[in-house]
Amino acid sequence: MTKAIQQIMLGTVTKNEKQAAESLKRIKAAGYDGIELNGFMIKPTSFLVRMLTKAAGMPVGKGGNYDWNALVREAGLAVTSIHEDLGTIKREPENVIREAEKFGTKYVVITGMYRFDYSDKNAVFGLCQDLNASGKILKEAGVELLYHNHNCEFLKVEPGKTAYDLILSETDASCVNFELDSYWPTEAGVNALELMRKLDTRMKLYHINDRGTRLSKPAMTPILKSDSMELGYGNMNLFSLITQAQKVNVDAVILESHKNWVDDSPLKSMELSAEFMNQYVC
Repeated sequence: MTKAIQQIMLGTVTKNEKQAAESLKRIKAAGYDGIELNGFMIKPTSFLVRMLTKAAGMPVGKGGNYDWNALVREAGLAVTSIHEDLGTIKREPENVIREAEKFGTKYVVITGMYRFDYSDKNAVFGLCQDLNASGKILKEAGVELLYHNHNCEFLKVEPGKTAYDLILSETDASCVNFELDSYWPTEAGVNALELMRKLDTRMKLYHINDRGTRLSKPAMTPILKSDSMELGYGNMNLFSLITQAQKVNVDAVILESHKNWVDDSPLKSMELSAEFMNQYVC
């Protein structure tokens, strides 16, 4: 089972090609053997995209001009998957397929979308149709389409049913499957382990993170704000989640923490998380 890093963590430590090479080698030295790339980080992107991600606390930098194929290969890392947006897949599936082939991965992953109403049942039905259509095109070329969740998919489309329930039931398992991120359903108040069990073998990749707080002194109120944490330093039941991921033989467990890194360093953060990954992911 591959232990990997999500590229979105690396924007601040890949400011030039030399730094990118050093960061990837440090990731390999920590015990990781893979990386999940982002389409908008390995290709030139607009100023607007860079500003939006920076505003969200996850700057992507200008790595679209680097030779990521050479960088990843020289670091001894495998590419587990590539994140791409649905619009790009619909407009230019041939380019997405070629990119996956170039990096030697069989997985292309779509993430929860901005400017989309996950509480609109008809809109979610439309999304499922688009996923099925795109998944079929990719499958014919030997590439598998996965859907990655955030917390927005757990909005209700009707009493007792979330958008994620609908995506699970209305997508064709022969061409659309899932990369579950257990942090976001937990943040939304959903039992991530039960969700994993529901996905069963349709979960092909697993995004891992922990959730807690760094506050060590009394807050202004008794309420503490939770955020992303290094693995084992938060309060999620990661052991049961990892066990379930191993039970269904996911191809990779991928670390993706969201800012709030120890010493504001994604590299120190991933090294702390590597202690957990190296012990429990095998």
